[in-house]
Amino acid sequence: MESLSLIDSFQEFKEFKDIDRATLMNILESVFRSTIKKRFGDDENFDFIVNVDKGDLEIWRNREIVPDGEVEDENKEIAYSDAIKIEPDFEIGEEVSEEVKMEDFGRRAVLSLRQNLMSKVMELEKDNIYSQYKDRVGELITGEVYQVWKREILILDDEDNELILPKNEQISNDRFKKGDNVRAVVVKVEMKNNKPLIILSRTSPLFLERLFELEVPEIYDGLITIKKIVREPGERAKVAVESYDDRIDPVGACVGMKGARIHGIVRELRNENIDVINFTNNIELYIQRALSPAKITAIKLDHENKRAEVFLKPDQVSLAIGRGGFNIKLAGKLVGFEIDVYRDMDDDSDDVAIEEFADEIEEWIITELKSVGCDSARSVLELSVEELVKRTDLEIETIEDVRNILQQEFED
Repeated sequence: MESLSLIDSFQEFKEFKDIDRATLMNILESVFRSTIKKRFGDDENFDFIVNVDKGDLEIWRNREIVPDGEVEDENKEIAYSDAIKIEPDFEIGEEVSEEVKMEDFGRRAVLSLRQNLMSKVMELEKDNIYSQYKDRVGELITGEVYQVWKREILILDDEDNELILPKNEQISNDRFKKGDNVRAVVVKVEMKNNKPLIILSRTSPLFLERLFELEVPEIYDGLITIKKIVREPGERAKVAVESYDDRIDPVGACVGMKGARIHGIVRELRNENIDVINFTNNIELYIQRALSPAKITAIKLDHENKRAEVFLKPDQVSLAIGRGGFNIKLAGKLVGFEIDVYRDMDDDSDDVAIEEFADEIEEWIITELKSVGCDSARSVLELSVEELVKRTDLEIETIEDVRNILQQEFED
């Protein structure tokens, strides 16, 4: 009975684990050979016959027949008088094959065999999962939420393999519960504590790229190329595209008729605003497109230091910077230039350039304000403290001090 339960367990693994028949046979033989060695000291004279499909296992021990009283190795030799009990026609010098019954091992040995078998199959399964997923980094997959924790979500793929979606790889507006289907991209695969760890991401630019490939056939077919993607997950993204076929409008193809293609992606990304931009090697034109919808009046480029001074009418500055400063930050990342925004002010304006307060405000603070388009006193005062904190790296106390200094200019 013990032997049957052992094979039944083996058959269960055969049915539910993605391990081929030949490999399973090798595992079984390896486990039993190890047990035979412990019991008899050697396994060279044993034959193992494994039938995985039927669940049969046979172990045969082969021993040479020697005269009575001359047995030196009981594992490999058998006395003539014992041999003829098995088969009366045996003669000295012939070989006797006897089947080793599982009952001969004893209950404890059989339990140990089962444990070793399970351990080896599970170890092989882990290696298979790792090998399978290490070649799938960057691939879009769909899984089902199995468990939601504070710091991560456990997701099962269609083969019930465990995948992890960490909190920092989730979009801020993501809300998942058990049973939900989730799309994400594989970003990392490693062995940790002898267990495959598969990390997914919904914040990676790769995730957005795979969604575009899914929704836009021209990208999947290679007619349109994605040159670069930059994201502030859940807030805004900029995608630079290019087509080598003049007959194809890359931006129009990505957006789709009445936005049909882009809307599906936006919904998947929890209403993340996506700007699709025509790529160009002309840096000035590239910056203009990247800062859209703002209209630029002039640009000064410093190619050596990768900086760009962008001049706009006062009513265009907020458009260039965008809510939370995301538009200008992403535009800079997309084109590879640090972008400083300046206002084109009329000569009769009562506004005062921020540099005029250099004796009261430290230079690094002025530089930080100018980098987000606040190059005049009124441009700073027009924004709330909260908005300035979002756009800059300045502390609340610093911003409040600056606003007090600027307000005095107009109160005098």
